[in-house]
Amino acid sequence: MGISATVANSVRSRAAFCCEYCLLPVQASLVSFEIDHVIAKKHGGQSDSENLALSCFYCSSAKGPNIAGIDSDTGSIVSLFHPRSHRWRDHFRLNGSRLVGLTMHARATIAVLEMNAEDMVLLRSSLIREGMYPPTNFGNG
Repeated sequence: MGISATVANSVRSRAAFCCEYCLLPVQASLVSFEIDHVIAKKHGGQSDSENLALSCFYCSSAKGPNIAGIDSDTGSIVSLFHPRSHRWRDHFRLNGSRLVGLTMHARATIAVLEMNAEDMVLLRSSLIREGMYPPTNFGNG
């Protein structure tokens, strides 16, 4: 069973129309955003609101069904950032136009989702110059 339009609209609204992983605003992308299963269905994740997040095409494509990654500081396998149980600002910060992981979850997420790929850093840099990043309306901060 797919995700209903009502649930999808609720997820978009809750995310303030920004990717819940990298904070890319919907209006800054030419590619449609996706409703992501934070815990993939193949790992038992449900299609309920608490397991869904708005994701840009770039983060969604890189994340796929992954639920864990390797923390670059410790080499430990850790769960990825979870938009429903983690607050973005507690895990990430911006250093210029690069995202920095403050926690093992964030560092693993940055690596798995390739959040500091050259094209994403350039896009964030442009958005910062235009005053569109980081988005001020992102509820999770």
